[in-house]
Amino acid sequence: MPREFTVSRSIRIDAAPQAVYEQISRPARMGRWSPENLGATVPGGDEPAEVGTVFEGRNKRGVFRWTTRCTVTEADPGRRFAFRVHAIGLRRPKLKSPIATWEYRFHSSEGGTKVTETWTDDRRSWPDPVAGVFDRIATGGSTFAAFQIRNIDRTLRNLKRELEQRPEA
Repeated sequence: MPREFTVSRSIRIDAAPQAVYEQISRPARMGRWSPENLGATVPGGDEPAEVGTVFEGRNKRGVFRWTTRCTVTEADPGRRFAFRVHAIGLRRPKLKSPIATWEYRFHSSEGGTKVTETWTDDRRSWPDPVAGVFDRIATGGSTFAAFQIRNIDRTLRNLKRELEQRPEA
């Protein structure tokens, strides 16, 4: 089976697109919803990130911890937010390489917002067999595409639960 480079999942949230965007565009908050991300260190604090903003994400999977360097590539309020992950390391993201791109799209839907989260594997230069072995070791037995589908589903469910409980959402 050929390697899958992009996966997307969507959910409908009872909140306006701008309100959902306001949360997602603040990378330091991602740890509240993601099963793997612990948040981020963002210059300028807890404001919506703009195109060109570079931040460091803190992540965990089981007992493993690592840090990534990311750059915001799209910041269209109420419509789209995206960033690319381009460095990784244990304490500091020292290994520079294309890793992944994360994108969030927001569309009005039945008085709420359809949120679509997309993960793209940017490791295009990796031979499929090498990526396959690495992925199964890093994820505990699955491809990164299958692993990310589960993570995206959990992230979107957690985001929905939080935003629908907030009176201002």
